[in-house]
Amino acid sequence: MHNFSSSQQVRKVVVPARGGVVAAQHRRAAEVGAEVLAAGGDAIDAAVATSFAIGVVEPWMSGPAGGGAMVIWRAAERRAETVFFGMRSPRSLDPAAFPLEGSGRASDLFPWASVVEDRNVSGPLSIAVPGTVAGMGLAHGRHGRLPWAELLAPAVSLAREGLLVDWYASLMMASATRELARDPDAAALFLEDGCWPTIAGWTALSAKRLDQSRLADTLDRLALAGPGDFQTGEIARAMVADVRDKGGVLSLDDMAAYRAEVLPTRTASYRGGVVHAAGGLTAGLELVDCLTMLEGAFTPGPKPDPTSHAALARALKAVYAARLTERGHGEAPHAPACTTHFSVVDRHGNMVAVTQTLLSVFGSKVLSPRTGLLMNNGVMWFDPEPGKPNSLAPDKGCLMNVCPAIGEKDGRRFALGASGGRKILPAVLHLTSFLMDHGLSLEEAFHQPRVDVSGGETLIADEALEPKVLDALAEVAPTVTTKRTVFPYAFACPAGVLRQGGLNMGCTEIMSPWGDAVAEPEPALD
Repeated sequence: MHNFSSSQQVRKVVVPARGGVVAAQHRRAAEVGAEVLAAGGDAIDAAVATSFAIGVVEPWMSGPAGGGAMVIWRAAERRAETVFFGMRSPRSLDPAAFPLEGSGRASDLFPWASVVEDRNVSGPLSIAVPGTVAGMGLAHGRHGRLPWAELLAPAVSLAREGLLVDWYASLMMASATRELARDPDAAALFLEDGCWPTIAGWTALSAKRLDQSRLADTLDRLALAGPGDFQTGEIARAMVADVRDKGGVLSLDDMAAYRAEVLPTRTASYRGGVVHAAGGLTAGLELVDCLTMLEGAFTPGPKPDPTSHAALARALKAVYAARLTERGHGEAPHAPACTTHFSVVDRHGNMVAVTQTLLSVFGSKVLSPRTGLLMNNGVMWFDPEPGKPNSLAPDKGCLMNVCPAIGEKDGRRFALGASGGRKILPAVLHLTSFLMDHGLSLEEAFHQPRVDVSGGETLIADEALEPKVLDALAEVAPTVTTKRTVFPYAFACPAGVLRQGGLNMGCTEIMSPWGDAVAEPEPALD
């Protein structure tokens, strides 16, 4: 049982456009990307601008001090590629610094054995080598048209303005108040008097904002000096000094040695179409495996039915059983959404699906005071127990659950992804199936109720599903229902764009109060 209305309906309208479209988990970040497209930018230019803008307006989910991956489609060459910019453990990391504590479990996203003081979960020792700036720099160098500084300028302006604190921002800050209070610099930015959540005013006349001026200075420096400054320049020196002053082991050598990578996508033929999933340490492998299983598992009808839902659940259960045994756990199935995703299509048909993260909500809960950057807690991706598939070790890549993907069938191409830890793969698979198996429109697909199958014994189904679908799911595994709500996101938080017949469109999770798809402004008529 729950307390929510049973009669309320929530919808987002998808409007086709001739120009490009950006779909992101914050409307203002999507507007930044759309303006870049209108200025003649490539989809990659828009993605770079959106990446830095969303790190300002949704700072607890991602930012320059995080990591991620993107899948790119180049229309003229009809070619897909992955840019992988996942985090790495520092070279000086010592597994002995993370002693296990009794028989308990970790307090955050992962089902790891508990570490003394949760050192792998939050605080300076949980900080991994970030990759987002290197990834954006690599993608821009390969495909960007507009100057780097021009793409970061909107993020600088947003940071100078400061994040407007509304009810949703208040909710997010309140959810991590206890942990944020442990770091004086994080507390000074996000909390009132260093210990109370910053709360929005009670009237529409209130306009409380966070002071992100230090972050604005850093982004301005990054805009002028270029992405290399984050690895070997002034920003790197300031950030590393702050982390080490607080007891972390991130080093200048770590920063200088980091490289984002261009990798092949994991590509699957499916139902007469094709899906390009992310390469690297992502969930792209599992998405392809699921599609392979589904190809002959059911005959698609005009809409999802009990047979198709059960087939998706069986495929997800099978791939998660393998992933958790062979590759490492990834986030716990109950983990909250703690990442961001945005997708871009430009008027020429170039596409990019980007997922970036700090890992946990607010990352390590440690703020670099010299740079204003909220630091990741990527070390938590590793199992602190030795001898496991993903055990903690120095200079090791982090296995992520991110799953950006681009697919095509019957003249429609789409770019998808989601935030939400382990829930990401089920969301991306369901949306891919809705579009490719059943031919649903983008709007229909995003409003369709979904099921979370992310490694636990129990399936979590949207209560809006028909009883006969729930019965079919119950034959696969024990099933409980829940309502699709704003917080927490029980079924991940996706964002996607689609192109068909020269028209572009986008949509975001219907329950996301900030998420939106924005088309590039049309030129004014003389």
